[in-house]
Amino acid sequence: MVISTVRRATSGRPPLMRTSVRRGITSFIILLAMWEIVGRFVLTDQVFAVPFSAVVEAAIKMLASGELETHIMASLAAVAYGMILATAVGIVIGVLLGASVTFREYAEPLMTALYATPLVAMAPILILWFGIGIGSKVATVFLMAIFPIAINTSTGIRGTDREFLEVAHAFGARWLDVITKVMIPAAVPFVVTGLRLAVGRAIVGVVVGELFGARAGLGFLIFTAGQTFDTPALFVGVITLALIGMSLTLGIKAIETRLTLWKGSAS
Repeated sequence: MVISTVRRATSGRPPLMRTSVRRGITSFIILLAMWEIVGRFVLTDQVFAVPFSAVVEAAIKMLASGELETHIMASLAAVAYGMILATAVGIVIGVLLGASVTFREYAEPLMTALYATPLVAMAPILILWFGIGIGSKVATVFLMAIFPIAINTSTGIRGTDREFLEVAHAFGARWLDVITKVMIPAAVPFVVTGLRLAVGRAIVGVVVGELFGARAGLGFLIFTAGQTFDTPALFVGVITLALIGMSLTLGIKAIETRLTLWKGSAS
């Protein structure tokens, strides 16, 4: 049943895409097989490494007890709220940076200084301000994710084809119309690239926030598993974070395909 479902799902795809999917799956299978062999026959000390089957066994136990679900939901909530805020604020700031020279002259030095600051070091301060609940995690994710979105949006806005701008002005378009109907659509690929970069930073941000102070979350799971030398549980947390990041990235890529259908029709 699974094989037939996969065949139906991929039957409408171009051959090149199907080949790419097969190669990606093959690389994962090879990696997991090597992990199992090394963990079972080479690095036999369970403190340093465990076979992949032990990680799967630990994940099944944690899922059955509901522990893993609790940690996943805690981290996902922080990532979701932080990314929503970072996307909304980052796009607005990016548009203003790209479209307004005055705003850029005032804000760009501050943005550069903040971007160069190791925001990971801000986690203890954020916990002091917002407590060990979800607020500090959302703030950490927000600060980690907003800069790639704002910077890439600004680059896309400033890189809008000058011919498009000249045509819009020739038809008497207002400044706001030029931004909303010309610049922002042209900047969509840059915005999506910023979102894809922000997802990775958001994952790092939620882990950092949960390492410094939390009651639940995948970062909290990794921290406690490391303190108790529970290597299978530690790998469960790391792999779950990787899967969440990969899923979010693929989702954003699918959204980009939907939003840029006009590029295919224009070409």
